[in-house]
Amino acid sequence: MSKSFVLRQQSRCWVEIDLSALERNLKLIRSALPAHIRYIAVVKADAYGHGMAQTVTRLMHCGADLFGVANFLEGAAIREIGSGWPILLLSSTLPEEDKQIIEYNLIPTVSTEEEVKRFSKLGKRNKRKIAVHLKIDTGLGRLGVWYEQALDLYKLIQENPNMNLEGIYTHFSSADSDPQFTNKQRKLFLQTLRGLPGFDPKRLLIHADNSAGLESFKNDDLFNAVRVGLLQFGVLPHFESLLSKLKVEAVLSFHSRVSIVKDLPSGTGISYGRTHILSRDSRIAVITAGYGDGIPTAISNKGSVLIHGQRCPILGNVTMDQTIVDITNLENIKSGDSVTFIGTQGNQNIDVKTFSNWALSIPWEVFCSITKRVPRIYYTGSAI
Repeated sequence: MSKSFVLRQQSRCWVEIDLSALERNLKLIRSALPAHIRYIAVVKADAYGHGMAQTVTRLMHCGADLFGVANFLEGAAIREIGSGWPILLLSSTLPEEDKQIIEYNLIPTVSTEEEVKRFSKLGKRNKRKIAVHLKIDTGLGRLGVWYEQALDLYKLIQENPNMNLEGIYTHFSSADSDPQFTNKQRKLFLQTLRGLPGFDPKRLLIHADNSAGLESFKNDDLFNAVRVGLLQFGVLPHFESLLSKLKVEAVLSFHSRVSIVKDLPSGTGISYGRTHILSRDSRIAVITAGYGDGIPTAISNKGSVLIHGQRCPILGNVTMDQTIVDITNLENIKSGDSVTFIGTQGNQNIDVKTFSNWALSIPWEVFCSITKRVPRIYYTGSAI
């Protein structure tokens, strides 16, 4: 009897993660991009809730060139898995974390003169050049030197004997909602790059596109890398393009169980606050998952789950450990039956985009909100 079978049988709710689908997705994405484009696999926040160790191991085996993470702790976790891949810190590094750059051979992002001074001292103390990526702010208003001041910071890094500039990048603020502004950011970035003295794209990693940014990706001679996060996990961008037509597969599905089935009379108030009043005599099922597992309270009285391949509306407020659904139109529902919040049952599917829309959220947040008490079950079959 397999461990995954036992986990499914013993768990009140669980997540299934298909690593072979992840591998197929990576290969599809790479096949749609020019051959020289390097693949930066973004795996921050525990690989978007999919599990850092298992996800990174599979991505190493199937062709990721670099990894992007938020902080040194995530970088250190990858270093425990393998030493042959560059790891880019996409967030800023705190002063007390600088020594970890050396210990785990990480590549920090530089946005300010103060960071250049710190990393210069770090390199001098350790008698080595610190590899860095310069981030340019083209309109997100977060990390990165503002594009109009990028020239000065670029010169400061290039002239520093203790630092080695290995890449330059930007980040799009509205790639999934405003293609016009994204194109403006892209033009500002390229214009800024071309104004840098001695700039040589053959010696640097130049990247701007995340999963949504790939919608407007152009094979410009300056770009030689992309940062892929959500798309590799099977979540398509909003806009129509070559990449949005790729048949990427959902890697993650979220399941639970029916605890009890009961009949209630018309007029009964459902859950805390009685936010749903039954308009008819009804049969309800209590599901063994709630916001303590990652089911957002915003989905209360909205959306549905799948039971026996049929959609069952959510009734009342989601509670910490339980959710109530209407099964009046179904027969033979019993305790222990499988319930799907995200995924497929029979001919019906609830994808993470639909689920996140019900929750007034986004797929990134939905994935990252699945809590640690929900077991992850990994399928590691061949990608063929």
